[in-house]
Amino acid sequence: MKKPRHSSGRVIVIGAGIGGLATALPLVHRGFEVTVLERHAMPGGKMRQVNGVDAGPTVLTMLDVFESLFDDVGESLSDHLTLIPQDILARHWWPDSGPLDLFPDRTKSADAIGEFAGPKAKTEFLSFAARAARLFDGFSDPMMRQSEPSLSGLTAHVMKHPSLIRDMGVGQSLKRLLASSFSDPRLRQLFGRYATYVGGSPDRSPALLSLVWEAEARGVWCVKGGMSALAKAVATLIEAKGGKIRTNASVKKINTAFGSVSGVTLTSGETLYADQIVFNGDPRALALGLLGEATAGVAPITTKRARSHSANVWSFAAKPSDMPLVHHNVFFCDPSRNEFAEIERGYIPSHPTLYVCAEDRGQSDPPPETERFEIIMNTPPLTQRAAQPEDYEICHTRTFPPLRRFGLSFLPEPGPDALTTAKTFDGLFPGSAGSLYGQTPHGMTAGLERPTARTSIQGLYLAGGGAHPGAGVPMAALSGKHAAAAIVTDRTSTSRSRQTATRGGMLMESVTMDSELSRSSGS
Repeated sequence: MKKPRHSSGRVIVIGAGIGGLATALPLVHRGFEVTVLERHAMPGGKMRQVNGVDAGPTVLTMLDVFESLFDDVGESLSDHLTLIPQDILARHWWPDSGPLDLFPDRTKSADAIGEFAGPKAKTEFLSFAARAARLFDGFSDPMMRQSEPSLSGLTAHVMKHPSLIRDMGVGQSLKRLLASSFSDPRLRQLFGRYATYVGGSPDRSPALLSLVWEAEARGVWCVKGGMSALAKAVATLIEAKGGKIRTNASVKKINTAFGSVSGVTLTSGETLYADQIVFNGDPRALALGLLGEATAGVAPITTKRARSHSANVWSFAAKPSDMPLVHHNVFFCDPSRNEFAEIERGYIPSHPTLYVCAEDRGQSDPPPETERFEIIMNTPPLTQRAAQPEDYEICHTRTFPPLRRFGLSFLPEPGPDALTTAKTFDGLFPGSAGSLYGQTPHGMTAGLERPTARTSIQGLYLAGGGAHPGAGVPMAALSGKHAAAAIVTDRTSTSRSRQTATRGGMLMESVTMDSELSRSSGS
């Protein structure tokens, strides 16, 4: 039986990233008339491919977020995607040591760290991991899964659970926390890397971000067909339930009337009407007026706060040298070097840590002779760039000769068409300044400074990694859940108000008619 459409329930979602898709799916399931407009040729946003190779997020964690997304619409995630749990979370190398494997089993990881760095390091890890788990559990509901968290609400939560004050390391940076947690500089470097998952530096990110390790420690999954297959699965389900997804549809302007959204104008000149609009792009694009003057007052904080990191991303197919790679691999620079200090000064790091995703490893089938690879190096966003060219030669020199020194080489090495830089990202995602994660996570209250789903314009909502709860595929999906819930709540509230007003009007009309009848009868 076909679900009835909501009265005035026309929703336009601008952008088919995971945040926009996670907004559209529950809405179309509830009978809203949903159209998703994507400026690129395929849905997925940053979950994109270059020449058939993933060129965006590679780590799928917090699986319950996606299981819930599908469960909510009466579907099972496993019916739409093949997910392969990874026995090894990541394999780590240093210039003179490694590999060190970490696992989705705390005891197994502790044993591996003990063999790698000694019994003291094992004890230190167990203490750190327990702390990260407490923080993750302590802030999951009141922060990540809360649609509009507040400082007062979080303060009240912490006061009810005072042990969190000690675990948070209030006033400490992640770097400082790790310095007191680990004696071995390599382990400080390893766990500091988790700040980069949300585009930050361990030097300036709050100690609270140590909880990111726990998100990964609870499991990492490989998606058959690549991470872009997740976006395709959600998009296919949206269309199966009656929603529309239009690709190569670029929005020029968000239209408003009487303080509320009315629709959008495409770059083609076509106008589409809507009662609610969800913007699944970098909110900074709205604040910069890139979608019209009417929305320039939205998310003003995005133009005042620093941007998070960008990246040089290589996506290519090649035959690798004989090296024991797993799906996720990290090649660290010497721990005595601080690549983040260079990034903060606006430079591409001269001795970077390199993340290598061997996309065909960790699958149910053995890898082919020619494999697909994605290599990521953290770099500053365009707003922070020093006068340094970012050409192919510099990016190539900072990537492949260092990997060769580890013993990893590729035949052939990729050309310029395989490289995505901050400038490229800014072109792909307008208003982002090449930043992959929106606002910087630096500062104790950074997590509370991101714009939330509702905006100052009636009917306009935000979703995606630039909105609360922030960067990363699970967080962007949660932002979509928050946006959809806000639309349903606001729609229901508006309908009730109208019904109340209508009933009130009928009552007043009845009273007036009774009074007139009484007067005419001489009462």
